[in-house]
Amino acid sequence: MKVIHLISGGDTGGAKTHVHSLLQNLSQRIDVTMVCFMEGPFSQEAREKGIHTVVLTGHNPLRTLNTLRRMIREEGFELIHCHGARGNMMGALLRRSTGLPVVTTVHSDYRLDYLGRPFSRITYGAINTLALRLLDYRIGVSDAMTDLLISRNFDPDRLFTIYNGLDFTPRPPAMDRAAYLRSVGLEADGDCVIAGITARLNPVKDIATLIRGFALAWRECPQLRLMVAGDGEQMEQLKRLAQELGVARQVCFTGWIQDTDTFYHALDINTLTSLSETFPYSLTEGARARLPTVASRVGGVPYLIEHGVHGLLFEAGDAQGLARCLTALARDPELRSRLGERLYQRAKADYSLESTLERQLSIYQTILRRKARNMGKRDGALVCGAYGRGNAGDDAILEAIVTELRQIDPDLPVWVLSRTPEETRRTYRVNSIYTFAFPRFLRRMSKTRLYINGGGSLMQDVTSHRSLWFYLFTISAARRLGNRVLMYGCGIGPIHAPANRKRASRVLQRSVDAITLRDTHSKAELEDMGVTRPEIVLAADPTVILPAAPPQVVDGLMERLGLDPRGRYIGLTLRPWPGFEEKAALFGAAADYAYETYGLIPVFLPIEPRLDVGSAQLAARHMNPRTPRHILEETGGSDHTIGLLSRMQVVLSMRLHALVFAAGQGVPLVGVVYDQKISSFLSYIGQDLFTDLEQVTLPVLCAHIDAACARIGDAAFLSGGVKRLRQVERRNQETARRLLEPRAPAAR
Repeated sequence: MKVIHLISGGDTGGAKTHVHSLLQNLSQRIDVTMVCFMEGPFSQEAREKGIHTVVLTGHNPLRTLNTLRRMIREEGFELIHCHGARGNMMGALLRRSTGLPVVTTVHSDYRLDYLGRPFSRITYGAINTLALRLLDYRIGVSDAMTDLLISRNFDPDRLFTIYNGLDFTPRPPAMDRAAYLRSVGLEADGDCVIAGITARLNPVKDIATLIRGFALAWRECPQLRLMVAGDGEQMEQLKRLAQELGVARQVCFTGWIQDTDTFYHALDINTLTSLSETFPYSLTEGARARLPTVASRVGGVPYLIEHGVHGLLFEAGDAQGLARCLTALARDPELRSRLGERLYQRAKADYSLESTLERQLSIYQTILRRKARNMGKRDGALVCGAYGRGNAGDDAILEAIVTELRQIDPDLPVWVLSRTPEETRRTYRVNSIYTFAFPRFLRRMSKTRLYINGGGSLMQDVTSHRSLWFYLFTISAARRLGNRVLMYGCGIGPIHAPANRKRASRVLQRSVDAITLRDTHSKAELEDMGVTRPEIVLAADPTVILPAAPPQVVDGLMERLGLDPRGRYIGLTLRPWPGFEEKAALFGAAADYAYETYGLIPVFLPIEPRLDVGSAQLAARHMNPRTPRHILEETGGSDHTIGLLSRMQVVLSMRLHALVFAAGQGVPLVGVVYDQKISSFLSYIGQDLFTDLEQVTLPVLCAHIDAACARIGDAAFLSGGVKRLRQVERRNQETARRLLEPRAPAAR
């Protein structure tokens, strides 16, 4: 593989470090040439690192363009990689004339690159903005940067993310802690807890908030100290601030440092207080030293640090919030150790030089593979379902479907109909159209190969006649516009109205190629409706493939929510439904029973927070005041929800996907049936502890809890249904794979 990189050659800071580090390592695996448009420290340092560097100086862009064309043609480059405004401009001009794919790395927000320089902004800034739209692919240097590009309507299918990699090879400090502290003049004994930051001392780094927050925390924890490593225009101003706040002796300004390894090894807490960041190296450098980190919630920071799991976050500029974080860490050495170790493990896995290198090579391979792809005029899949409405179960279905489609074909363009298309674009990195934007999604249907009616109980008229009619319309339209049609891991019914049953039968019979089902009752329902023409496959709910978050992440999540990771719990997931209010007291009493009899602390977990939290609060009002309980306001993404459910000893649920998630983790289940899909699922996996909402009584619930508790630890019983469930779920993907295969040409 031969790749040519185009960059101005005047870059500094993170962009310089990223490009030099990446190209130095890429050069050991592939043929890389870097072209700069000016001579200077950037190109000189690149040569010293062994990077093949060519400098094309001069002020005639056409002459430079012709030279580049000749280089590309004569040396046989396969791909053009650009960085910055001048590189992007040249890449855009070379794209058509060379026929090569062109990718750019976006190191910063291109709209802010020339603030304070009006002439450069209206020239280079405008050219760069246009060039970015003309290139084939873009790489964001953090998930936050990629999300920013998505929010500006760049195609998610043509976006990649890469992080600034760091060498995680152990690097021992040059001095021990005590000697280093003496060398920089910080008064600290062995009991002191030292926080620190490395940063330029300018307004965007907001060191003033760090000093204010530190001063507040120091009053609570006199053992705290602060080291500020760096230089800049605010140095004297910040020293005066420390003096005014009475912490001048506790705050040490080290000035610019070369030996960052010794600095980080002298710290107990790493900090970052920036008002704006993409993804700072100081976070991964602190992670390499296994330091717990307190950081402002900006840019790419939350993608590395999940609050309470890998570190502590506060809102930028909030000195009191920062002080609370510093105080919590200063008082709890075990918390510092846990957060530091979790951050180290995550950063080493995802942000090392090795992972960055492999990611970049994978991006190049993907681009070249797509260049060779020739699918004709139609390509891609359009997925429709109850997405973007805040229901964790429905969103998990979409996540599972997108995951399986990408396993079938990693280059398949995927489009999704969603109530919140911007959020769906960011979360799943897919193109998305508003669910009821009929002209847009009909145009898209005319270009896709496969239409997926995606999971869940979409074919029912209990909650709405209109939703059933809408889904039937989209199925018919997709067929008429040339798509194959798949109903994916779905439940069928109940459809009560005779007219609706007739309409549904006619549409499914005429327009659907295959239906994969998640339970046996749905198969019987299709047979009763006379649907025989589509291929009908008994599979499983696609969400059973989704994993729980790693154990360390679940531990941190539980700690953040006030749960002991080693505690014993019964999880309850309740939802509003006609008749629930009359039964709410029974659920509260059952929660009391689980605690009093088995020591299981009730945890109410919402699947659709806007509905479920209120139901949990209603049931909890009927509980014994002495029974501890936790009512969670939200559970996060699917991996977090599954992880939390995996820590329950028993799950009692009205929500199907709480049962599916818990079943996949081998947790004993008790179902309360408001819809036949609950009983169908539990029967399908061989779990028999369920009762109808209308008929539920406290003795029945208590008996089911007794039986479920007797199954705790019964791996043979619990794993059998789970294993079978995951085996049959593969049929969803196998069916989609067959329908995505090119059609055989019609016989003449």
